[in-house]
Order: sequence, then structure tokens, then C-alpha cells
Amino acid sequence: MAASASAAPVAKQNPHVTLDQGAIEGIGMSSGGQAYLGIPYAAPPVRDLRWRDPQPPKRWNGTYHADHYAPQCTQPQRGVMTNQYSGAEIASEDCLYLNVWTTAALKKAPVIVYIHGGGFYVGSSSMALYGGEAVSREGAVFVNFNYRLGALGFLAHPELSAESSHKSSGNYAFLDQIAALQWVRRNIARFGGDPDNVTIAGQSAGSMSVGALQASPLARGLFHRAVGMSGAVLDGPSAMAPLPDAEKEGVKLQAYLRAKSITELRALPADRIVVPRIAAGPKIGPVQDGYLFPQPVEQIFAQSAQNDVPLLLGFTHDESFGGLGPIQGLEDYRAKAKAKFGEQVSTFLSLYPASNDEQARMQARAADRDGTMAVGMDSWARAQAAHGRSRIFSYEFSRAHSFAPGVVLTDLDPATAGAYHTSEVPFWLGTLDSFNQFRTTRAWTSEDRLFSRAMTRSLVAFARTGDPNSADLHWPRYDPSSRTLLELGKAAGAGNWPDARKLDFFRSVAVRSVTGGAVRD
Repeated sequence: MAASASAAPVAKQNPHVTLDQGAIEGIGMSSGGQAYLGIPYAAPPVRDLRWRDPQPPKRWNGTYHADHYAPQCTQPQRGVMTNQYSGAEIASEDCLYLNVWTTAALKKAPVIVYIHGGGFYVGSSSMALYGGEAVSREGAVFVNFNYRLGALGFLAHPELSAESSHKSSGNYAFLDQIAALQWVRRNIARFGGDPDNVTIAGQSAGSMSVGALQASPLARGLFHRAVGMSGAVLDGPSAMAPLPDAEKEGVKLQAYLRAKSITELRALPADRIVVPRIAAGPKIGPVQDGYLFPQPVEQIFAQSAQNDVPLLLGFTHDESFGGLGPIQGLEDYRAKAKAKFGEQVSTFLSLYPASNDEQARMQARAADRDGTMAVGMDSWARAQAAHGRSRIFSYEFSRAHSFAPGVVLTDLDPATAGAYHTSEVPFWLGTLDSFNQFRTTRAWTSEDRLFSRAMTRSLVAFARTGDPNSADLHWPRYDPSSRTLLELGKAAGAGNWPDARKLDFFRSVAVRSVTGGAVRD
């Protein structure tokens, strides 16, 4: 797709750098910054390279024109009325490309490598929401990239494990992410970045990726700080399947696609390889594969074998992934709690008490956040605090967006959205205007813009030193005993994590479900 308007060339000569692959030309932006878009960091993972580890990109002769975004990885498309519509983007299996934003003034600057979200089946680095112009203006070189999604990014299968030199399969998306970080290590100094001061950051599936990279020995030395926004691989709804179980799910997908072998699967068009999103469908996702993750992530942390780097972790006030779901009133709340928690329902209702319809809806929403998102982020922070030495800072984002009057979104109700999942990203990255790129959905205030700039500066401060404290935002250090955090709401101030008893309840429910107790999700 074409570069966004914010990256439009100006009259002055476009910037040039020479990479280990060859010479490239970027674009000068009207703000005075520089953007290099659509740089290949790995060979196209097509034909025989489908479901193989990423291979090095080829060198080129002449000058590569890095002046437009590359295709996004194969995925379902968003409709024009959705909240994060990003235009009529081109999708392709040939998608392993990255983008760099910098300024001529940056020298040995901190580097922020952002990993996009999207549930590991949608999303791309070309979405304006994830642009890096504002971050680079505040003093950091910003990189984002595409990685393989869905079954193309995570298929585990006995045939793939047998042909692999490391005798495992799946997690190609994480291997792509490591390849992108290796590219950064080799090349980022040419853009004014410091390869010895790299921060990885991500939200949702991107945050889960950050946690996975922190746990993986294959990513050691490739980053020095980490930011996780609403997504963890410790507890919550996202536990990794062991390789044998994941291989069985891959065989199920093969049967669904009516292929007789991996050879036949490699011959299918990429857009045919879709995981059916039905209850009984194959479950394709991150794998505890014995290679990227020699042990379960919990054990890696318990042995202090994680990449011990400073962490900035948080979640939003109104996010959830299922839980009890929409609640009509008090009786509906009690009935759904009984159906979900069985004999543990009295414990649940004592932790989340309600005596009327409005309280029931409020408590259900808080429980959904705690049980599906906050519990994982809390486990991540506690694991690092118990088994690492690096500093931790944490936040809760509770600031609602300023929606345009009368705007209609098919996947979000502005009246009840609150601080929804992903709502913090445009504030961190300074991309508020991405929501008005194709139609006006937000009526941002001057206060919104000032708050966003304060958050962006805090992110860059963390990337620079491992401490997000700035003139605008004052962060308490995470302490498991006091459990304080920075609340980012109408203003910024001291806040607290959800009650530890509530999070422990959801952990106990998850354990009973896995070990065959009465309670099952």
C-alpha cells in the first residue's frame, strides 16, 4: 500500500543509508524526520520455505527504494466501519519486511522495536496506529515489522518436526521476530540507533511476543528492555500447548483442509490455509516446542533463566477476553457465575459482590478484566520480581477515548467502550490521528494530545535508561508487597493492581480446569 500522508516526500533530497544487504533510499517527511518503509529482513517464506525457519534476505545491486509499505501477512481483512480500519491493504505470503523511523539528529539513540498485536491472526506494521514518527521526534529510533500469522505462523505438525534440524515445529512467527531483531542488531547503527540499547515493546499478541522473547534463550542479547501492554504468556487464557498436543492440532487442520501431507499443504494457496474459528476447530497458536522454549515459560522464570531486563508492564481498565460476557442484570450475573465457576461460585461472588443490576454489570466487567488479562500481567511482574534483578514499572490505562459525536463502529460501542483493549496504544506511540485517517471517529482534545505526548516521552525515557520517570509522569517501582502502579486516566496518579485474592482465585480455577476438577472453561 502507499505510504501514509504523514510520510509524504518533501522537496529536499531523500535520505540514503547502506545496509548489509545494499544501498537504500528512504523518504523525508514534512516533519523533518526520515522513514524507510518496506525493507526485507528475511527471504520470502513462500513455496518450499513455507513453515521453515526464516532465511536471510538476498543482497541487491543498485538502490532499494524504501518509500512504501510492503504487503501485510496473509490474514482476514477489516471492514471500513471497524474501529481500526487501515485502508484497502494488500496481503501476501511474501510479507517479512520492516520499517524504520528516525531523524538526522539521532546518534547512538535508544531503539524501540514494536511488535504489533492482532491475536496472532491479523495486524500489520503498515497500520497507521503503529507508526513511529512521533516516537522518533522524541529521541528514539523506531522499528516495526510484519511476522507470519495464523496457521502460516504457528502450524505444528509431525512431518514438520521430522524435517526440522531442531526436531520441532510451530512458532515461525517468533522465529521471524528474532530474525527482525538480528537485522536490527546488524543495521540499526546506520539509522542513528544504538544496537546495545534496544527495547522491545508490544501490545496484545505483541505483548505476548515480548514475554515469549524474554523467556527464549534464542533471543538472548538482542534486546535490553521490554514493554508489555495487555498480553502475557504466564497464566491467563494464553498458555502454550506442548509440542505433541500442538502437532495433533496441526494434523486436525490438515484433515480440515483435505490435504494428505505437508507437501500438499505447501502447494495450497496461502489464503486457503485458514484456521476455522469454531469451538471444535483445531487450536493453532504458540507452542512449548523444546527449541525456542526448552521448558515451559513458568519454569524458565522459576530458574532465573529468562532474559533479565527492565520491564514496563500494564493493562487497560475495561478489557477482557470472554469471561462472563455481557450481563443483563443481577440474576443473569449470578446465573452465569454459577455456570462458569460451579461449586466455587460463592467464593467468586464474595470477591465480586453485587446487589443490583448496575453493580452486577460493573463487577462482571472487572472480573472479566482480572480473570482474562490482569492475572497474566500480574504473574509476569511477580515472576520477574521473584527471579530477576531488573527493575519493573507497571500501569493501568483507564482513559477513555474522545469519540466523535454519533460515530458508529461495528465492533465497538463508543458509549460503553471505556479504556478498551488496545486503547492505550495510540497514546504511547503518539498516533491519535490514525483513527481519523479515512473517516472521523475521534474528536481528540488538546488534553488528549498533551497526555499522549507525556506517555510517548515516558516510553522513550524507559528505552533510554530503563526508567520511565520523566518531567510529566512519575512512576512508582513495582513491589509485589505494595502492588502500586501508575494509573493513566483523566490524569496520571498512584493506583493499585487488582486485589491479589481475586487474581489468585482465577489462578486456582485455571489449575482445577487443567487438572480435571469440576470447573472448566
